Order: sequence, then structure tokens, then C-alpha cells
Amino acid sequence: MNYNLPKSVELNGKRYAIRTDYRVILDIFEAMNDPDLTNEDKAVVVLNIFYCDLPPYDTWEQALKEFVLFVNMGEDEPKRVRPKLMDWSQDFNYIVAPVSRVIGKDVRGIKYLHWWTFLNAFFEIGECTFSQIVSIRDKKHRGKQLEKWEKEWYREHRELVDFKTAYSEAEQDLLKQWGV
Repeated sequence: MNYNLPKSVELNGKRYAIRTDYRVILDIFEAMNDPDLTNEDKAVVVLNIFYCDLPPYDTWEQALKEFVLFVNMGEDEPKRVRPKLMDWSQDFNYIVAPVSRVIGKDVRGIKYLHWWTFLNAFFEIGECTFSQIVSIRDKKHRGKQLEKWEKEWYREHRELVDFKTAYSEAEQDLLKQWGV
């Protein structure tokens, strides 16, 4: 058992301070979804945001692995690919309320909240609008029939359930030219 909330990682025998506030991690996730960034750009963004001081180039691969371990609370990434059922950016407004309820105060007003603390509260949110959104996404992904009340809820809240498509600037320009 680990009772500590990590605030640094070790790379080649040297400790590097990391930014651990939940908002920092969510900002990184947002950058990771930017269609205008290449994978290399995304890696550099992760390193620049997550690490207080950029580690040496020869440690970048390990530094990125340490980021993934941190995000997953010290666990390796699952071997099996799971369907996308949530999007931190799109769903944030429906995540923050139940997380705040679990924490006991509005987490947006807390000056600092460690990612692991935020994530633990997230795991305990229970029944709420967000869980309804995820449940319908899951059923739709698996091709399961929605209950009558779920169909009605989906019709009324389709914009919450359906994932928004992120277009690059070039794609947005092309869509404008086409009048879309």
C-alpha cells in the first residue's frame, strides 16, 4: 500500500518534480485531443506541462511512461483496448458536480487538488447525469437496446451523449469552404 500522493518521479536516478493538480492533467488530456498536434508535438506538450523542469532528452521515453503511470495511479495501462465512453473535456461539467459532491465542496474553487484524490472521488460518483450519459454510450456501443425511458432521455439529450468531432484548422477551413 502506498499512502503518499506522489509529487515527483525518478528518471535515471534523479527526482523530477511534477505538476499534480487535477486541472493540469485535464489540460494535458485536452492537448492530447488537439487534432492540429502531431504525436511528437503532443509528447513535448505532456513533458512541458507535467514536469516542473523539462527532463533531459535521453529520458523522454521514460518520462512519458512515468506520466502514464501517474495518470493511472501507479498502474500500467490495461492491455485490452476499451471503447471510448467518456471525454474529460466534453463531459467535464457533468463530472465536476458529482466529484464535488463526493469531496464535499466545489472542486473548481479548491486552489489545489491532487489528481489521485480527484480520481478517487471520480470513481465514487454513483448515479448522476454523467453516469446516465456513459450508460447510454455503453449500450449504444455494444448494440444493446435502450429502454423506453432511455430512448426518450437520449432524444432529449443527444448533444450530451454523442461525442463531438474535433476538426483540425485545415479541416475547419475546408468545411467553411463547403458551406458546412
